Amino acid sequence: MKLNMIDAIHLGLQEELVRDEKIYLIGEDIGRKGGAFGATKGLQEQFGADRVMDAPLAESGIVGMALGSAMAGMRPVCEIQFADFIFPAFNQIYSEVSKLRYRTNNDFEAPMVIRAPYGGGIQGGLYHSQSIESFFAHMPGLRVVIPSGPRDAKALLKTAIRSNDPVLFLEHKKAYRSLVEVVGDAEECFPIDQAIMKKQGTDCLIITYGLFVSKAVKVAEKLAEEGYSVGVLDLVSIYPLDQATILDAAKASGKVLLLSEGNKEGNVISEVAAVLAEEILFELDAPIKRLAAPDVPAVPNAKTLEDAYLHFSETLEEETRALILF
Repeated sequence: MKLNMIDAIHLGLQEELVRDEKIYLIGEDIGRKGGAFGATKGLQEQFGADRVMDAPLAESGIVGMALGSAMAGMRPVCEIQFADFIFPAFNQIYSEVSKLRYRTNNDFEAPMVIRAPYGGGIQGGLYHSQSIESFFAHMPGLRVVIPSGPRDAKALLKTAIRSNDPVLFLEHKKAYRSLVEVVGDAEECFPIDQAIMKKQGTDCLIITYGLFVSKAVKVAEKLAEEGYSVGVLDLVSIYPLDQATILDAAKASGKVLLLSEGNKEGNVISEVAAVLAEEILFELDAPIKRLAAPDVPAVPNAKTLEDAYLHFSETLEEETRALILF
């Protein structure tokens, strides 16, 4: 069955609600309205308001209530309407959710998922376009997972829901309806802690995640017409990083280009670069290249400015070619 990403997420949630009665959904407008993007459309009618719960505009309350119920044996899936709005719940996530297992010496677990759409390219402006993953990639105890397409989204979400660790599950909103592919059956689950080689290559390796995996694959296919072999590695797990797969893939190519939509300084890919430099610097054939957004406060609203902010998406091909020829 071919689905776009938002429908794949909807189906994954529906299948998990059927599978386990301890699972429930909570978020702003997810019940009667089906969520801002339709990920939960019709689920309240199917499963009732006790399992698909509309919450007040209070992200801290949503996450705090979910944590309490997770400690009591439930398996909540929270929806933050836009990732930009997650910061009122930052203290709950950082001080409580990520530390629960540690502070209770494993007496309590937090089997909960926090879903949030992130990313630009839709003219969402300052409060509906940010890439917030780097803020949360510094929280031992919290897993941060970002799918790159419909099949991965469904299979990774199911694994996240079944995990006994808390998972922040970020979905690029521009990918919701722009990517379509065949999804797996109700029992297809992918590991949430393993990077995935989307394309093998020996001349250069692009390491990225989320929406930019599909963009990187297209660039790799175009450069293949010129005789170049470009690999694409999907990080999947932003925290913790799958360092073994990253290092093995980088060794196989010798040249690495890192790609992210977040601000360049302090980015997730900066940590990837540090791992590469620390472990295999002298096995690489060229300096590590990073492509990311400029260090400005937010994604602009005007299309011309947003395009300028996301310029690295358009220069990926030439930057990859330049690295190969270095």
